[in-house]
Amino acid sequence: MQEQDYFVYIMASRSRTLYIGFSNQLDVRVKQHKDGVFEGFSKTYHCTRLVYFERHQYVDNAISREKQLKRWSRAKKIALIERLNPTWLDLSEDWGQSLRLFHAQQSK
Repeated sequence: MQEQDYFVYIMASRSRTLYIGFSNQLDVRVKQHKDGVFEGFSKTYHCTRLVYFERHQYVDNAISREKQLKRWSRAKKIALIERLNPTWLDLSEDWGQSLRLFHAQQSK
């Protein structure tokens, strides 16, 4: 049986509107947020910047953690983000760039 990772993540807009979700394919899900694939809160409020994520081994733990974070106050969510990402950088900003560069170099 193949091990699976599950991720709880927080996306933010430039004005710091927050969206909390979970996925077993964080890179795919973040790209979907950035591309506005699904109608809903994150698309409406332009939550396209990954500002926080955590990895879980078990799906039940990830779902419980997502629900827990959604119940937290905004101040507590911000404190969590700023503890690990004080400048609110988009943690996914460079994802995929090294693959494109590697592919481009091989094409030469």
